Amino acid sequence: MRAALVGLDFGKNDFAASLDELFLLAKSAGAEPVITITGRRASPDAALFVGTGKAQEVADAVADLQLELVIFNHALSPAQQRNLERVLKVRVLDRTSLILDIFAQRAKSHEGKVQVELAQLQHLATRLIRGWTHLERQKGGIGLRGPGETQLETDRRLLGERVKALRAVLAKLRRQHATQRRARGRSETFSVSLVGYTNAGKSTIFNSVAKAGVYAANQLFATLDTTSRRVYLGEVGHVVISDTVGFIRELPHQLVEAFRATLEETIHADLLLHVVDAASPVRMEQIEQVNLVLKEIGADHVPQILVWNKIDAAGLEPAVEYDEYGKIQRVFVSAKSGAGLDLLREAIAASLKAALEARGRSRSQPVDSEDMHA
Repeated sequence: MRAALVGLDFGKNDFAASLDELFLLAKSAGAEPVITITGRRASPDAALFVGTGKAQEVADAVADLQLELVIFNHALSPAQQRNLERVLKVRVLDRTSLILDIFAQRAKSHEGKVQVELAQLQHLATRLIRGWTHLERQKGGIGLRGPGETQLETDRRLLGERVKALRAVLAKLRRQHATQRRARGRSETFSVSLVGYTNAGKSTIFNSVAKAGVYAANQLFATLDTTSRRVYLGEVGHVVISDTVGFIRELPHQLVEAFRATLEETIHADLLLHVVDAASPVRMEQIEQVNLVLKEIGADHVPQILVWNKIDAAGLEPAVEYDEYGKIQRVFVSAKSGAGLDLLREAIAASLKAALEARGRSRSQPVDSEDMHA
């Protein structure tokens, strides 16, 4: 499907990287980006987001190049999307809808499919009026409800019932996850979760460390379903390592909410391996975006090791970096060549050993009688 990409620069320093990302997202969804149209504004236009002049420029490009789709690098309101489709006379997708579409294509497990459908329906609920606006004029007087209103209410009710059913399924899955975690807790098995920006190389690192055969590809959101493996790490014994969904700037809130069951593995982990694409010029912004999502799901308290991956592309050497207290802060690796992966295994073991010792100390400390009465 031939598409135009549209992005507005509001003065943020990651504008170019965000546009590159939109191109990859569009390709991942199966679109063929033919042209990218950009502009600068201080703030979005209330009616058309891009303003009348820019909307006409996009409409001309659609007509000249015979495009079938226009993808905006922003979240559009239902009214803006409606107005743009009227002007451009083709389908308009915003960044949120595009990401939801990719998730729908990639979800493989039952849980992943349920989570994506819930996110899509929640997004659709805000846009349900779109299909029925042409029937609004048919409403009669008191007691004469027009077909538009009746249909819309029917749709809302059916959608509401489906959302309720999906939430019940996810609640059951969350209870199952909690039971599995309690079992791990009783056996005192440490859990480690890989987190990071999409396409940073989490699955490749997971495959190398856990000797697993998880699908890893140079594309956005290659992994949607959490995969866990038991790995033996010397003194600390067996550790459960989990690979999780990648994060992205402006990750739709509906997705974060729907994927809470999956992301809870992250919240309850003993250690996070925050994988960073060391070769990306916007790696610091990507680290910030991941930390924002971790905060949103309540995982910002979990200890982190930053794993700088793709050092071969960044011209860096394998190394371990410590902070002023002697705690491991960063490990530099290349999952592709295998350089530094032995250092990463040692770093995970050392961090968990320190946590184990701290756990032992807290258990052996006598409880103060005043504390007991407090």
